[in-house]
Amino acid sequence: MIKINNLFKFLTKNKVNFFTGVPDSILKKTKGYLESKKKNIHISTSNEGSAVATAIGYHLSTKKIPCVYMQNSGLGNAINPLISTAHPKVYSIPMLLMIGWRGYPGSNDEPQHLVKGLITTRLLKLMGIKFCVLKNDNDLKKLKKLLIFSKKKNIPVACLIKKDILTLETKHSRKKILKGILREHFIKLLLENISSKTNLIATTGYASRELNQIRKKYDLKKGKDFYMVGGMGHSAMVSLGYSLFTKKQTICLDGDGSIMMHMGSLANVGNFAEKNYKHIVLNNYGHESVGGQKTFSEKINFKFIVKGMGYKKYFLLDKTKDIKKIINKFLASNGPCLLEVIITQKSMNNLLRPKNFHKIKKKFMKN
Repeated sequence: MIKINNLFKFLTKNKVNFFTGVPDSILKKTKGYLESKKKNIHISTSNEGSAVATAIGYHLSTKKIPCVYMQNSGLGNAINPLISTAHPKVYSIPMLLMIGWRGYPGSNDEPQHLVKGLITTRLLKLMGIKFCVLKNDNDLKKLKKLLIFSKKKNIPVACLIKKDILTLETKHSRKKILKGILREHFIKLLLENISSKTNLIATTGYASRELNQIRKKYDLKKGKDFYMVGGMGHSAMVSLGYSLFTKKQTICLDGDGSIMMHMGSLANVGNFAEKNYKHIVLNNYGHESVGGQKTFSEKINFKFIVKGMGYKKYFLLDKTKDIKKIINKFLASNGPCLLEVIITQKSMNNLLRPKNFHKIKKKFMKN
């Protein structure tokens, strides 16, 4: 095991003082630590590609080595700037990738993580990125060699970190967002008021998991669901592709972290979606499922954005009063339209994950 304090003391000693990335369940304690230290420069980005781009800009300005943190599932987003800009045959930019390794070989993880976990080291090798696996403090010697190599050759390097390797001596409390509507309460009312010819496509994380569990808990059978167990940030476009070739009302159940990850998709929805497209953003101002880190969505005017992108209507639901009335008004409107729901960071107890993905797909596609 490695104490987070020791890890960052080591990085600081080796002149790595800038950190940027996307929250991850394995690395969530590092972000809490970074947020508590004013002297460390830290920027949380909407997606991993943006984090790599930010790191490139930092190096161009300072000549120093930045650190980019992410879950290994985010490597897909990071590949483009890593290969087309940071690669030694292009601009040759040094940086350290700190990667939370979900689904590593031999682990007991979800299917979508097992797939990515199996190919993570292969991807790094294919990109020519040297890496080490951090298991304890002794492995910091390996990391030091990589940092020296990165600086000498001006190329990215990486360290992989498995679950429960990082420990924190002092807990850094993060204030949960308690104002707003309970996600369970909203989804239950939504399912009670949709028609049987309504299909929902839910983003990865608690939105999918609660939708799945609420169906079973309250025996709500109207409509059908497709759960985006991976592919964070892509639920809006999956919903668009689906909605264009069906007359059924299509509801994208999104989150603030997800919608911000690929916000350009809103322009596609605004310009191509038909009247059957409905978009819901469950906004709790944080990445709740990986630790509750801020998304900065509290400062974003979604009404202004979606109206500018071509959405016909915007609705806001931030109080428990008139929930049913606003839901029905939203459902009756011609799309594309968006309903922003301010929810609390409080989830259902004993939350299960959707299983049997092929069965879910088959049921969803059945007329």
